[in-house]
Parts: sequence; structure tokens; C-alpha cells
Amino acid sequence: MTIDSREKLIEIREEEQKKIESCDCRILVCSGTGCIATGSQKIYERFLEIAKDAPGVTIEFGPHDKDLHVGVKKTGCQGVCELGPLVRIQRGDRVVQYTKVQLTDCEEIFERTVLEGEVLEHLLYKKGGKAYEGPNDIPFIAKQTRIVLKNCGKFDAESLGEYIASGGYAALTKALFEMTPDQVVDCVDKSGIRGRGGGGFPAGKKWKQVARQPEKIRYVVCNGDEGDPGAFMDGSVMEGDPFRLIEGMMLAGYAVSAHDGYIYVRAEYPQSVARLRHAIAVLEEAGLLGDHILGTDFSFRLHINRGAGAFVCGEGSALTASIEGNRGMPRVKPPRTVEKGLWEKPTVLNNVETFANVPEIILNGWEWYRSIGTEGSPGTKTFSLTGSIENTGLIEVPMGTTLREIIFDIGGGLKDGAKFKAVQIGGPSGGCLTEKHLDVPLDFDSVKKYGAIVGSGGLVVMDEHTCMVEVARFFMSFTQRESCGKCVPCREGTKRMLEILEKIVAGNGEMKDIDELQELGNMIKSMALCGLGKSAPLPVLSTIREFRDEYEEHIRDKKCRAKVCQALRRFVINPEFCKGCGKCAKNCPVGAITGVRKECYHIDPNICIKCGSCKENCAFEAIYIEA
Repeated sequence: MTIDSREKLIEIREEEQKKIESCDCRILVCSGTGCIATGSQKIYERFLEIAKDAPGVTIEFGPHDKDLHVGVKKTGCQGVCELGPLVRIQRGDRVVQYTKVQLTDCEEIFERTVLEGEVLEHLLYKKGGKAYEGPNDIPFIAKQTRIVLKNCGKFDAESLGEYIASGGYAALTKALFEMTPDQVVDCVDKSGIRGRGGGGFPAGKKWKQVARQPEKIRYVVCNGDEGDPGAFMDGSVMEGDPFRLIEGMMLAGYAVSAHDGYIYVRAEYPQSVARLRHAIAVLEEAGLLGDHILGTDFSFRLHINRGAGAFVCGEGSALTASIEGNRGMPRVKPPRTVEKGLWEKPTVLNNVETFANVPEIILNGWEWYRSIGTEGSPGTKTFSLTGSIENTGLIEVPMGTTLREIIFDIGGGLKDGAKFKAVQIGGPSGGCLTEKHLDVPLDFDSVKKYGAIVGSGGLVVMDEHTCMVEVARFFMSFTQRESCGKCVPCREGTKRMLEILEKIVAGNGEMKDIDELQELGNMIKSMALCGLGKSAPLPVLSTIREFRDEYEEHIRDKKCRAKVCQALRRFVINPEFCKGCGKCAKNCPVGAITGVRKECYHIDPNICIKCGSCKENCAFEAIYIEA
């Protein structure tokens, strides 16, 4: 289809809406990365086979003599990632959400739910003995406010027609035919939306700075290099609703008079790259990317660049250097990206989530967007919820929502009734929030007061069995390994901090090490070249501040209360349970266990290498780790 005018777009929208309405039943198979990893692609293909072969059923749109029109679609992430593969069955306004669907379930779902309208209770989400039929009945989804993720799980992620049917490109049409570029910039600025990539800089101010530059060649760049451990928000948007991201970038291009855009996607996101390439090809074929879009003077082209896996390329100047074919390393500022960005031209650089918000802001107005969230941080924020929590997955909530609401109301609390200990927010560039912070609103300004940052939105929930010293060591290991090495504070400072942390978890720490960690951390914060370097010490500094007693315990008592640090574990055999079978001794790789059969065996702590083989092989649970 070629869409070369506003009227043609409206015509296509009406046609595509009729296609969707003509379906007696839609089978919506989650095709997010998480569900694909658990087999959803094969489930999609199986449903397609069944529908094609079913008597009286057609999957084609248009006049037919069949009894039933069934649509089989691949959607973006449906949210409850831990319960995948996920399948939704939509019959009119009624939607049934099935979880943990297996290939062997497809025939039963098709015969009983698609054809007969019967609900299969054993495939529904269950909590506290209650089964939830529809996706919006599930507390995890019901308590969210979806703007960026509004289409994910509802429409075919690869279909331009379905995106248009959902209201896609209405915002671009409004901008091109009813607004000047300055009015678009002004609307984004007044909305107060702040960059969702971590820094929280107002997007509208950035766009204004680019729009007023004397240089007329300008670029729009999307940062899709989501590198935080445990974060998958941007990846889910790129693969689940790629047309929304592209529309947001096109609006930015129109607003600042840029004609070329670049999407920088991390190499570990092949599904995002594939969906974006497909979307760009379809849009070019339809005339919605290229010259004279919708018959106007606006022209815009998009290009995809794949990152090589360097965490530092999430920093703006390093990212643009990488697109140019140079080594991804940050540079001294000023000049900033808005003045001299890609190829030293003024550049709008925002992350995926920021651009994905823009169509809704233009369509509904800045006042509407301001009505959501907080005064200083309007709108919603997507978070990836992982760790020791009942419901892991992708969520979107208004800015200012508290940790308590996210963890206990949406996330369902901690697994196995464990006690909440802390949450790492903002990934390796963030910090730890504890029980006393559960009622702190999550927005850019509030979180910063407690030595953490919202970051891109990764939330790793930790329970009482987590060692906070090991958490700090893990994140410092990541940032030290990912340091580009350009500046001494980050290159050498993070290396020294990691050495100290490794020394502590190995049981060789000294009390002065804690002070040295704080001194080094504050030095790196104030002197590192880029934002990633400046935030690298935050996990260490925040864990020392909140859990200093654990550091001291590791050093003074040579104990890890969480029994995580291997060097500080001491394996002991309980004589009440030991049957003297000798299996532990047979499996000990260093001969640290001695004894006589049918009598209690003994572990020599001076020989034991703390590998845990004895505990794993004991059939009587007689071996435990001494606290």
C-alpha cells in the first residue's frame, strides 16, 4: 500500500480497523524475547497450522463462505514475563489471558476457547487460590498505567496496518498539517517530559537547543543501547511496538528540521534489530519514510547501527562516535551533542522510551501529559522488575509511584514470603534503596536525594538472603570491565575499588578498606569524564551507607550472614542427622572430610575449599553452612 496523503492514511486506518473487527476471534501470541526463548514462535506456527486446516475457518480477510474468521498474530511483550509463553484469545471485547502455554495446549485452546468460547481454567493466572481470566483482571497489569506499552500485547508487532488501526501516525498527521515545527517543540517542552535514559534532562530543552542552532544540517539519534544488567524496557518497545518509536523520531525530525535519523541498538538485541529493519522497509514501501511524507515538504530517512556490546556507548558522545565508525569513547564537554553531535552537527539524542512517549504527547496535548506523574517528573516510567520477586516482568507506572506499590501491589511481594532487604535501582550506575525507602516516590528528583538514580528503569529486588557486599562487588566488576579507559579516575579508580571489594569477600579485608572505598568513590564521582564513570561508585557508596554493618562483619568476624561469599562459608556436619554413609567424603575433591562408616563424619576447615560438593551430595541434609 502507498500512503501519500492525509486522506489516504485515514482511508487505510478505516480499512485496517474493519479487518480487525471482522475477526470473530484473534489469537495473540506473545513474541517478546522472553516468550520466544520459552517457545512462543513454535506455538504461533502451530496455531497458524491448526487455523489453516480447521474446517469452516478462514484466516484471510475479505468475503468468504466460512463460519469463522480467525486471526493469528504475533504481539509485543504481554508483561508477565515469568509466566510465558503467553497467549491471549480475543473474542469481541472479551479477552482471555493464558499463561505457561505449551505446544501440546494449542489444539485444546483452539477447539475449546477459539471455537466454543470456553475458558480453560488450568491455563489462567492464579494467585491466592483465585483464577484471573482477562489480562486487566491480573493485579500485575491492572495496577499499571500504560502509555508507551499501550499497544504491546494487543496488536501485531510487525503490522503497519494494525499500528495505523490503533491510531498510529495520527500524531504525525496532526503535526504536519496542524502545527509548525516550533509548536511541536513547544508542546514537548511544556509537557515536561524528561529523558528516560537515566539522566532525566528535559527533552523539550534539548529539542529547543537543536532547533535554534545556525547549522541547518541536523540529526535525530535514538539510544537503544540498553546495557544495564536486568534491564529490558527499551528492547521490549523496539521489538513490541517499533512503529511507535519511529513515529516519535519522525516527530523529532519535523520539529528540529532534521532529515535523517539513526537508531543505535545493542548487538545483544537481534529481535529488536529484525523488527526495526522490517518496520523501516515497510514504511519506505508505503511512502511514510523517504521524501515528501504524506504529500508534504517533510522528508525523513532512518538508519540502524548495531552496537558492539560496549556499555560506555550508552553515553551520548561515545554513542555518536561509534555511529561515525570510531571507537566508542566519551569526549570532554562542551560542546554538547545539541551543538556538535553526530558528525559535529546539532543532534537530538534521546532514548527509546522518550521517543515512544512523543506521539501521545502531540496527540493528546501537553496538559494531558502533565496530569500524569509528579510536577517535576511528569508522565509514566517503564521498569523491568526482576530478582527475588513473585511476578517478574515489564511494567509501566506513573512517575511518583512508590516502591511499596511496585514491589508488593504489582510485583506480588517477595518469593516464598522472604523478607524485603533492598532494591538496586538504575543498574550499575544506580544505588540501593532499603525498607525505609519503600514509601519514597520514584521520580528523578526524589530518588537522587537518597544517593541513587532512576536510570533507565531496572529494578532488581533483593531479599534477606542477599549479601550486599557481594552485590557491590558484582556491579563494580561490571563497570570496571566496561570502563572505556579514557580517563584515569574511572580506569584506575574502579580497578582499585574492585580489588578492595574482592579482598573483603575473600575474608582478607581490613577496617581501613571501608574508608578507602568511600574516598575512592567520591573521587570518581567528582572527577570522571562522563556520566557513566561518575555514577559507577554509587552501588558501593549506597551499600556502605545502608549496610555498613555487613562490611564490618565480613572484615571483623570473617562471616557473611547471607552465606553467599564462598571464602567465608564454613561447612559443618550435624551429628544428629549424619548416618555415616561416607558419601560426602567420597565427593570431597580435596579430602577434607574424614570419619568411620556408620559414625558421624568431620570436615577439616583448614583443608576445606568451600566448594559445597559435600552439601550437594548429602542425602540426609546433615551438612549446613554455619552462620
